[in-house]
Amino acid sequence: MELDRTDHPTAVNSSISRRRALQLFGGAAAVVPAISALAACGSGGSGGGSASLSLIYLGDATQQKAFEQLFAAFNKTHPTIKIAARGIAAGDWATFASTVSTQIAGGKVPDIIDVATEGQGLLASKGLLEPLDPYIAKDQQVVDDYFGDADPKFKEMTTKYGSVGGKTYFIPGGYNPVLMYCNTDVFAKAGVDLPASDWTWDEFMQAGMRIKSKTGAFLLSLGYSFPFVDIMPWLLTNGASTLNADWNTSTLDSAAAVESATFVKSLLDSDLSPKPGGAFDAAAQMAKGKLATLGGGRWPTLDMRRLGLVDKVRIVNWPTKTQQGSPIGWDGWPILKASKNKDAAWTFLKWMMSKEASEFYAQIGGTNVPARESVADSPAFLSDAPQGTDLIAKAMSYGTAIPSPNQGALTQAAITKGWQAAITGTMPVADALSQANKTLSTLL
Repeated sequence: MELDRTDHPTAVNSSISRRRALQLFGGAAAVVPAISALAACGSGGSGGGSASLSLIYLGDATQQKAFEQLFAAFNKTHPTIKIAARGIAAGDWATFASTVSTQIAGGKVPDIIDVATEGQGLLASKGLLEPLDPYIAKDQQVVDDYFGDADPKFKEMTTKYGSVGGKTYFIPGGYNPVLMYCNTDVFAKAGVDLPASDWTWDEFMQAGMRIKSKTGAFLLSLGYSFPFVDIMPWLLTNGASTLNADWNTSTLDSAAAVESATFVKSLLDSDLSPKPGGAFDAAAQMAKGKLATLGGGRWPTLDMRRLGLVDKVRIVNWPTKTQQGSPIGWDGWPILKASKNKDAAWTFLKWMMSKEASEFYAQIGGTNVPARESVADSPAFLSDAPQGTDLIAKAMSYGTAIPSPNQGALTQAAITKGWQAAITGTMPVADALSQANKTLSTLL
């Protein structure tokens, strides 16, 4: 069950970050200080004996509450396995992964970590994780049932990018794409019809110009600090990306990428967005009728509920230039090689793949899309949610895995620096992306 993507401290300017949502249920995790001592209570075995599992994730006290509810549900069916978890409020997934690996090297070893896409390769490369293939082989029917209820692309994507050196280290949880939440009242006041699902960049900008003139509201809060929402949707809907499909070649200086950044700059130049870098709270401003749209996956639904906006919002696909496109990020659950409770930990991972766990998480306000299509298409996920929520799961069919090389923190810094210079006019767009691309090439 992937954590939201709103964990980046500056992401509030552009939207509700996916990480924030992932955090509401644990995205990548941070190490639990001293909790690893609990691991000594377990004995391995079949998971049937008593054991105390330690788990770390990216998040804070708010996310802890969601975890506690999930663990309580697990404990009802597995009363002899106790789980103690703690979150680390890291700035982003790459930083979290680095923090976790450093703390583990220092002797603070949990049994399980909840890790988002951006941190999975890095952790696997450190030799800290236990290969799960023997466990999967033993419970192949459970795993097959899980993936059999998911979009085939989900298994393809998570296998390609989650298997390192031919070995499986993660059981993937839920995922998040990026679509657009639209304030129907703002569009109605401006006399602009919302699309049923799809629209173009030009139609989006035309809508924004009319909304601005008729209501004074901003179209979208643009940013540069959170690539998942701020940058990737614009690139992918124009057939571009930051890296190639193998994540080993930078492509940020392509003609399509330059065209994407140029369009985003035009939105800023037309005053259809507040100036990036400030403290513009997208959800709060939408509630006040001062913002027409915001980007996100499942996680903004929690804010829509909190602000009483569920019936005043419609979800549509991100506007396109040449094709549909969305980044896809998911969380993965590995078992630490140094864990003394591997069998008990696997029991928990198996439960996380169950329909029971998926439905429970969706019902308590989960912040990601359930991997199981039967749950994503059920009232557990669709109830008390904006019109168009069904489009979120459908984004998997055309989505692209968020590029996540092991040098995640450094590559993200280069990408955001280049995008910032491009859309704010600090440098000519082509020059800014070319310079960033050169930096990426040296990192890769």
